[in-house]
Amino acid sequence: MKKRIYSVLVENRSGVLCKVAGLFSRRCFNIDSLAVGETDDPAVSCMTIVSSGDQRTIEQIEKQLNKKIDVIKVKTFDEMHSISRELMMVKVKYNKGNRREIVEICGLVDATIADMSKNLMILQICDVPEKITLFLNLLQSISIVEVARTGTLALSKCMESDN
Repeated sequence: MKKRIYSVLVENRSGVLCKVAGLFSRRCFNIDSLAVGETDDPAVSCMTIVSSGDQRTIEQIEKQLNKKIDVIKVKTFDEMHSISRELMMVKVKYNKGNRREIVEICGLVDATIADMSKNLMILQICDVPEKITLFLNLLQSISIVEVARTGTLALSKCMESDN
């Protein structure tokens, strides 16, 4: 099984996300991660889709995406030739006994404290998906109240030929 990242530029209008998601569900392709946002052009959105499958499945996904009318351009990235990041925020309960442990865990993975009250903290981390998962695993001994996690965002690595 290979994991592939698809960066799909689409027209920014209602129904496009539904059409693309429908393409995946109709063909029984799995979406591991999906993030959508406007680009520097308000008429264009970028959908970053992470999916996995054998070589044939990966090729089929790209072909089917390119057939969609609302799709402007499809780029595929493998993990070796792209930079990818996720954002996660975790709300935890803390007390005098575990506060130091939370701060130490944050220091280990470069997470930060985004907000806090007398008994609650919101921690945030922006990193590769594996490090996000590690951070969540390290927090299992802490009382987690809520977790919000984005999908993967990715760009191809910088090359001199990009200029």
